[in-house]
Amino acid sequence: MKRKTHAPAITWITTLALLVSMCASFMFSSHAAAQSNKDKETATQLQARETSDANYPMLSKYATDLTLLALRGKLETTRDHDADVARVIASLSAPSKAPVVVGESDLDRDAVARGVAINIAFGDVPDALRGKRVFRLSLDVLAKGAKTDGEFAARVQAVFTEAAKAEGKVVLFVDQLHEYAGARATAIASATMKAAIEANHLRIIGGATPEAYATYIASDESVAKLFESISIDHAVDNASSSSSVRGKDKRHSPINEEFEGEKISADMRELMQSAGKNGHVKAILQVDDVHSREVSALLARYGVLMGDSMAKLGAIKVDLPVAAIEALARSNSMNYISPDAKIVNLDFGHVVKTTGTDQVRNPSSGSLLGSLLGSTTIDGGGMSIAVIDSGVDTSHAAFSGKGILGTGYRVVFNKDFTTENNASTDPYGHGTHVASSAVGISTTDGDKYQGIAPGASLVNLRVLDKNGVGATSGLLAAMNWILSPVDPTKAVSSTNPLNKDKYSVRVVNISLGANALNSYKNDPVCRAARALVDAGLVVVAAAGNDGKDANGNKIYGRIHSPGNEPSVITVGASNTFGTDARSDDAIATYSSRGPTRSYYTDANGVKHYDNLLKPDLVAPGNKLIFAEADSSAGPNLLVTQNPQLDSGITDNNNRRLMYLSGTSMATPIVSGVAALMLQINPKLTPNMVKMALMYTAGPIAGFNELEQGTGQVNVEGAARLAKLIRTDLSSSTAQDSPMLTSSAPDPHTTIAGQTFTWSQGIILKHWYAKGTNLITKYQTYYALGVVLGDGILLGDGTVLGDGVVIGDGILLGDGVVIGDSIFTSAGVVLGDGTIFCSGILLGDGVVIGDGVVLGDGVVIGDGVVIGDGVVIGDAVRAMSTLVNGDPGPHMKP
Repeated sequence: MKRKTHAPAITWITTLALLVSMCASFMFSSHAAAQSNKDKETATQLQARETSDANYPMLSKYATDLTLLALRGKLETTRDHDADVARVIASLSAPSKAPVVVGESDLDRDAVARGVAINIAFGDVPDALRGKRVFRLSLDVLAKGAKTDGEFAARVQAVFTEAAKAEGKVVLFVDQLHEYAGARATAIASATMKAAIEANHLRIIGGATPEAYATYIASDESVAKLFESISIDHAVDNASSSSSVRGKDKRHSPINEEFEGEKISADMRELMQSAGKNGHVKAILQVDDVHSREVSALLARYGVLMGDSMAKLGAIKVDLPVAAIEALARSNSMNYISPDAKIVNLDFGHVVKTTGTDQVRNPSSGSLLGSLLGSTTIDGGGMSIAVIDSGVDTSHAAFSGKGILGTGYRVVFNKDFTTENNASTDPYGHGTHVASSAVGISTTDGDKYQGIAPGASLVNLRVLDKNGVGATSGLLAAMNWILSPVDPTKAVSSTNPLNKDKYSVRVVNISLGANALNSYKNDPVCRAARALVDAGLVVVAAAGNDGKDANGNKIYGRIHSPGNEPSVITVGASNTFGTDARSDDAIATYSSRGPTRSYYTDANGVKHYDNLLKPDLVAPGNKLIFAEADSSAGPNLLVTQNPQLDSGITDNNNRRLMYLSGTSMATPIVSGVAALMLQINPKLTPNMVKMALMYTAGPIAGFNELEQGTGQVNVEGAARLAKLIRTDLSSSTAQDSPMLTSSAPDPHTTIAGQTFTWSQGIILKHWYAKGTNLITKYQTYYALGVVLGDGILLGDGTVLGDGVVIGDGILLGDGVVIGDSIFTSAGVVLGDGTIFCSGILLGDGVVIGDGVVLGDGVVIGDGVVIGDGVVIGDAVRAMSTLVNGDPGPHMKP
């Protein structure tokens, strides 16, 4: 057949059309460039697209065609999410699961969807997505005018059905995905979406906040399997802003704290070496998203056995082949790998009087405190304290009375996170003593053996077994439970609240821990504690009992985890020598001293130590008498092995009392005080509670701030200050706004006939501050979600002396004095007395002051040298502390 000869004009047009088609298939490096080529789609093509909307009446009514807007040049572009757009496109191209854009900002999620639409509109996608149309579904338009849930569900069903009939030609961007699928959505909408995705008829880009995704999508296994989460939250540079919270770095997490340095912890590397290249280790993986398909596939590839996952904390318990660890660390989805370490108790009614609690419980008629509190009984009523420990003997008389649920004992919830399935007894004996010192009633002889907040309820979370030993994973699981819904398979609602809300948990007591090796920025337990504080809970942790070596010499730098976390209240132990007056009080010799020596290692192998000022304050902890757990099998293990711990006060099984010593005993004293403060003023943030406790503490003469923080807890002062703090303060309250409802309180308290002066200061990570403006003027770092001491700027923007630059971000009001020296207290005010160490917390490297050197890897105090990795008999000394305490009088029977 003879070929026809085309006219030159026709040939030119045909050639041009082919070139245009080829150009449309090229990859564009810039969204702006793509938009600039919008004229390459002819008016006829645009009209054809608009006309085709007749085929999609539901989508035209309830959704917006983003590809059409892109071709018209009317779609706003951004380069901030190019990598996220690429990840979504890759997921859409292999549609085994639908991608879900997970991010806090709805604007950011929408920006990713717009980016995908622009790439599809101009052919900057794989062949499988060419010619598709991206529609943005509008929840507002769907809901507008719908008079019933059924009418709304019918509209959703119609939209999904129409999109499914397009046989993959439509990509539907469904923001707020939990409204259409999962535990929160209507049954009709969820079923329709599931059926369409499973039949591969519907292509979806979902959108959700991390909280909504975890709560409503990931919690429903039948729905979660259809989706792949793609986290888009990235670091934000807030250096020039006045935001009170620093942005996150590239390693994203549900917890608002940056990871730093190497991804494999130093103790994990030691464990790897001891296990050998063919061995396995128990570990905690901290990841972007525990539900991520990328994470699951990665772990499966390397033969990792997954255990419990703690979604609220971004952590997974695993059995890990040593050979896989380095490869896992190279993955962008992995944040930190550390051992599933052993957790042990740190310590292997005189208290009511010496702390000033009795003055709050029964204020004198006509006294200032009595006038402030009125006739209200201040005993922690309406509050719950979650005690994470070895369990509680729930039948002990110390816990009798009605709790917040109105019936039964005040132990309103029990859960065992060990393998022993024993939630209501305490075979070891530690947790019962701890719990009763916080909330126990006196079982004999008036209020002598009464806890600080006997009206508060108790949530018993058991993580230590019958031998007093647990694992990091168990502790994390307990902390994750607090932040999880009552029924984790269902959406959060008024009938299915978070556990912390159902049981009115406002305080979490952690009288246990482990050596603080990893920086608080990476340590999974510290990060979990931060998550609890950010959720509005006061977390109180023991400092540890490593204040001296095996020869009794004083040492520094042995604060335990999670006591090295700056957001928690870290408590050391004082010795009252059994007297109510404070004049003879001292710091217990075993109480761990600061600074914190946890660290991270950077890419160059350099260690960066946290060097935080800790503890925050101290409380009585030597030879205290509180509840003794027992059972039909006999006394608890501690008493069985150490019969001298039994006080001998009563033979009644449900009323026995025992002696214990340590910072574990001091910690619940402060937890009880926090419950009293929150009863007095429920609007206090965790930072306000921490501030008030430190500000009103009474310094103990002769001891420095690395030993006692700001001083010994003062319930009378803390309660008085809590009552005066305004209840309408919030994160939007302006800096230096009036903080109190009246003038500043008198900074003195009298106990047992002796008057002492409050510290009038607070600790801020690497320095301390003092001055009445800390309480009379609102400071922005008291807000929820902020850490005391993060990014502090002096009111006039100046730089402190001694070469110390205070980071920007949060203002300190005028009249507040900041210091960076460590003082030995004269027993009057924080900062008074003799300088113990000048410039101690200026950063990494060797820091020298007054004959005491705190150098990298070495802690030197009073002639005692301890090197990194040297074990100084922790277990032996801890048990000795628990049983014997310091020499001197007991709490009197």
